[in-house]
Amino acid sequence: MKPVMLITGASAGIGAACAKIAAGRGYDLALNYRSDDAGAERVAEACRDAGARALLCKGDVSDPEAIADIYGKIDAEYGRLDALVNNAGVVDQTAKVTDVTHARLKRMFDINVIGAILVAKEAVLRMQAGGRGGVIVNISSAAARLGSGNQYVDYAASKAAIDTFTKGLSDEVAGDNIRVMAIRPGLIETELHAKGGEPGRADKLAHMVPMKRKGSAEEVALGIMWLCSDEASYVTGSTLDVTGGR
Repeated sequence: MKPVMLITGASAGIGAACAKIAAGRGYDLALNYRSDDAGAERVAEACRDAGARALLCKGDVSDPEAIADIYGKIDAEYGRLDALVNNAGVVDQTAKVTDVTHARLKRMFDINVIGAILVAKEAVLRMQAGGRGGVIVNISSAAARLGSGNQYVDYAASKAAIDTFTKGLSDEVAGDNIRVMAIRPGLIETELHAKGGEPGRADKLAHMVPMKRKGSAEEVALGIMWLCSDEASYVTGSTLDVTGGR
């Protein structure tokens, strides 16, 4: 039986790139997304074309009931979970802290932190019950180190929380043969910049990267897939930067 990987936020960007690579490396997939039906179906078809099963699990990870429904579908379809790419997340329009509202903060942390923790919780329960262990890769951001002043301090803070959560959870579950890591993408060309109101941000800031270029979703996905592989069997509780040196 093939190992099963759940990817949240899988309809585009890093999540979609992960799904396509994982399908070619022998995983069956559970693909979570919130609203982009057409994008999710395109990713699922690409996975199926690569020989994988692909289960679409629509749901907003900020909603505990939606998380329960996602895992209910996985349980019914596969009866196991071997890897989680905890990728779903949001950014917002650039703003100073003095302009940030409670509603913006609540949305940001409900999805990027609380939702990610609850998704990981359910993954751990299944990996423990299965007795095989597993791998969780949480998607952080270089913003957690850089702070993103005058841009998205709230987003950076949410990703710093993910870094701390990664370390703490990894210590809790290491004895269950569950490895937990984070990956920090840097300036990556994805749809996230457009959703934050800056569609050309990666090109505009590429000169600040030591490698003098933006990265791709596929480059981040390859790092994630290495962390999920047996080649990283002695790696847990750590964070991998995919930032071009920034």
